[in-house]
Amino acid sequence: MTDVIETQLLINNKLVPASDNGTFELFSPHTGNLVAKVAEATLFDVNAAVDAAQAAFPAWSALSPLQRGVPLKKLAELHISEKDELARLDAISMGKPISTHGTDVSYAVTQYNYFAEAAYPQGHTSLNTPGFLNMSLRQPFGVVAVIIPWNAPLIFFSKKVAPALAAGNCVVVKSSEKAPLTSWKVSQWIEKCGFPPGVINVLSGHGQTSGQALAEHMKVRALSFTGSTRTGRAIAIAAAKSNLKKVVFELGGKSPSLIFDDADIEQAAKETELSINSNSGQACFASSRIYVQESIKDKFIEAFARIAKARKLGDPTCLGINHGPQADKTQYETVQKYIALGKEEAGSTIDTGAGATNNEVSPHHIHPVIFTDVPEDSRLTKEEIFGPVVIVNTFATEAEAIAKANDTEFGLYASLYTKDLERAIRVAKKLESGMLGVNCTSPTTCLDLPFGGWKGSGTGRESLLESMEHYLEVKSVYVRVSGIGG
Repeated sequence: MTDVIETQLLINNKLVPASDNGTFELFSPHTGNLVAKVAEATLFDVNAAVDAAQAAFPAWSALSPLQRGVPLKKLAELHISEKDELARLDAISMGKPISTHGTDVSYAVTQYNYFAEAAYPQGHTSLNTPGFLNMSLRQPFGVVAVIIPWNAPLIFFSKKVAPALAAGNCVVVKSSEKAPLTSWKVSQWIEKCGFPPGVINVLSGHGQTSGQALAEHMKVRALSFTGSTRTGRAIAIAAAKSNLKKVVFELGGKSPSLIFDDADIEQAAKETELSINSNSGQACFASSRIYVQESIKDKFIEAFARIAKARKLGDPTCLGINHGPQADKTQYETVQKYIALGKEEAGSTIDTGAGATNNEVSPHHIHPVIFTDVPEDSRLTKEEIFGPVVIVNTFATEAEAIAKANDTEFGLYASLYTKDLERAIRVAKKLESGMLGVNCTSPTTCLDLPFGGWKGSGTGRESLLESMEHYLEVKSVYVRVSGIGG
């Protein structure tokens, strides 16, 4: 029996309970056991964290990029040395298998190390106005709020906090109520790494209280959020009604994959299966809609189902398990409602039964499910399910495939499989998506290219080369200088 963890908030480098001593309970999605009593931040706590960040900003922003990078490097080192504990905490809080957690730590380490060394924002100079030496400056906002999701907490903590700090801002992070434990663990290292008080503040709690307060806060000048499109809209409204703070959103997805008849079927099946079923389907860019050319439908479905059936369901804290439970009871019930709908509307249903003989499968596990011949206007086709549920529909022509792929309000990731290079480029150009894989699909990305979506999937882009731009204001300075010509 694991001892129940009691978490605190990090405000001004002090680990403290909520101002009213309020907590909420966190249960393992696998065992159902109570694993933590988590501090529930109040409006008072949000204000205290923002005030601490604002007070820390002048001194932090005055440091050189090299000086700001020193504690970021130390934070990266602690992620490496504590990787096993970080994996355990995500496993017991939201069910992510420890066997798949290494990529999360590696991603976070890359973010901290890169922004520790590459944070040198550049402006421009101009002699194009006679009599003037003009310039633009890139300066930090001040206080930045960061609201992260539950499906990959370390990734989103690092990819938002590292560039914001490197740019000279101070941050207030709100973790998700479904997966607060790794953020709480990282908060215990902040002072040890050498961050001055107030530079990083970490809150836990629910969106309707602490998240809403950050979105409305008049002292927060920029906010980065990853999560559902519905919540993104609410934050955008709150930001607009308060101080028009800058917002950066990575939101939902309903990512299409197009499989043409000349594709490598085995490769396409293997990679799309990984895309939709990794992290138990709980990924924003999962290939949840697969469109297969009619002549290869049966071969593709056979290969996909065979691979999905090989998944190992069970205790996410055990090595060898690659498919954990849904994050909590609410998420499990949501996915089951979509499965019930699919059984009514789909042409056929394939429940893979993966891991069905494993005695360690919990009530919140869901075997990967394949629906075929689903109506294009079905909620199953239009809405983000966030579970191991995939739709396999067919197309006859290239034009039909593109039309079906684009018939969505989402546009985060799309992919296509074909050996015809000309078709690949032609189709890639026409697909309405912020990211696109050719003969590959998510989670394939590139650290130095923009990550983000079109349409309802977000605003702004994140990457090693793009992220810091979101945390810097631009100022034009006009300097009159006698004797300078054009």
